[in-house]
Amino acid sequence: MEIKVDHTMPSTTRILMMVLGLLIFEAAASAQDMVTLATRRSVTQSFFLTRTPENLEAVGLLFPGSGGLIKLRTEDGQTKFNQGNFLVRSRAEFVKHGVVAAILDAPSDQQGGWGMGDEFRLGDEHLADVSTVIGDLEKRFPRVPLFLVGTSRGSVSAAALGARLGQRVAGVVLTSTMFRQTGRKSKEPGPGLSKFDFATIKIPVLFVHHVSDQCEMTPYSDAARLSEKYPLISVFGGSSPQSGPCDAFSQHGYLGKEPETVEQIVNWMLKKPFKLEVK
Repeated sequence: MEIKVDHTMPSTTRILMMVLGLLIFEAAASAQDMVTLATRRSVTQSFFLTRTPENLEAVGLLFPGSGGLIKLRTEDGQTKFNQGNFLVRSRAEFVKHGVVAAILDAPSDQQGGWGMGDEFRLGDEHLADVSTVIGDLEKRFPRVPLFLVGTSRGSVSAAALGARLGQRVAGVVLTSTMFRQTGRKSKEPGPGLSKFDFATIKIPVLFVHHVSDQCEMTPYSDAARLSEKYPLISVFGGSSPQSGPCDAFSQHGYLGKEPETVEQIVNWMLKKPFKLEVK
């Protein structure tokens, strides 16, 4: 935004206009940023906060897949992070539809290797970290409903935390849900949500799944079996895969269907009519 100052104005008016311009510039510069909070003893939890939409209607706390390690950092005064994950690269779509997005990184004690394992995501330490993040978001956006949104292995976090956080959270969105466990030979072994009882989540739950998801731990058939109890958005089509079947640039990550998929997710969050099929 450009603030034009008319030099025929009185000097006090010109000064006020320039101060206003600086305030607007600073607000724009800080509209999206990296936030780091102290959580457990000697542990910090960071997240990236997108700019706040003018028509703010909800907060989405996003849990990326794999180990949740986006390597959020500041370099040369700029915030940088890995942006390949479906939720991470779709963050602007949430903002477009009135949802400010907070993208969680792995906490400081889970930065080694590939990040958070399933047991950590299901445990008390993760709950403590995320509770601190939610407390911060509640102060920033009072009385704005907050949703947990997880994709792939991030769905383990969203489901487990949704069951334990109760009414602090307005709802849970599980995309490309990790229904099945990964074997010991995998670089990311763990139970996933294979033993999880979704009935323990007492707040609204939405499932989102691509019908052609080829990842063996996230079959569409498992989501379809739950569609009698929970709403399920089924996604069709998109672009040809550019990664492995369990990676982000495939049907598992809604490649080529990101905007349409996020739009229907947000419609559900905001209690608007939403499509059960995205084609």
